[in-house]
Amino acid sequence: GLHLAKFRLALVQLHVSKIKADNLGRAQKIVKEAAGQGAKVVVLPECFNSPYGTGFFAEYAEKIPGESTQVLSEAAKECGVYLVGGSIPEEDGGKLYNTCSIFGPDGKLLVKHRKIHLFDVDVPGKIRFQESETLSPGNSLSMFETPFCKVGVGICYDIRFAELAQIYAKKGCQLLVYPGAFNMTTGPAHWELLQRGRAVDNQVYVAAASPARDESASYVAWGHSSVVSPWGEVIAKAGPEESVVYADIDLQYLADMRQQIPITTQRRNDLYSVNSVQEG
Repeated sequence: GLHLAKFRLALVQLHVSKIKADNLGRAQKIVKEAAGQGAKVVVLPECFNSPYGTGFFAEYAEKIPGESTQVLSEAAKECGVYLVGGSIPEEDGGKLYNTCSIFGPDGKLLVKHRKIHLFDVDVPGKIRFQESETLSPGNSLSMFETPFCKVGVGICYDIRFAELAQIYAKKGCQLLVYPGAFNMTTGPAHWELLQRGRAVDNQVYVAAASPARDESASYVAWGHSSVVSPWGEVIAKAGPEESVVYADIDLQYLADMRQQIPITTQRRNDLYSVNSVQEG
């Protein structure tokens, strides 16, 4: 159908505390604020309703629908926005998932993305984290339609996998959103690099929403939520503290970009391809 060529995107870099009700209340308040500034798509950070850590997931986990997604649904409807609900620990059938729920302006759940690549890393002396100790991986790709463009969704570690972004782009997504919480080791090294890489490789807009940095937390998030253009340019970026980042997504610019450097039509599909094995 006919798409509108420009829209405002907001990333909410929320300060996450140990009190779930506070996190939900603050998120709701800031989503409203963002909508008031003209945002049509609003993105919350990974693990926005609870502290991030294997010791917290079970305690804060909820069913979907549940308390947190109810708040998201109401906020989306009240503000008339597409709300990418960061992620929450989800409990389903005795398993835990790191899950992002997306709601439309009518408050309806559009899609639910369960993080497909679990964050299991060990950098000696720097960071060790094993999400798989408590979480199970999701098994599907997640996209949703807006009046502006199709959007692909990943969570944090998912951004390291170029194939996911390539498939989303191939399926027509022009914006990729990644709620994520990189840390003080991987953040300075790779956070921006990965966003710029995914954007320039696929000629899409890439947005990554982090929680605000809390030096007293057991897992210290890097912050610096940002939006990158299809040219690979960082067009909006937060500092480490709680804030909202705004960017105007210009789909005509994206189209021009693809015409000027037409890699999409120059691919050698006779030599290589990246495909999804399973239709999500």
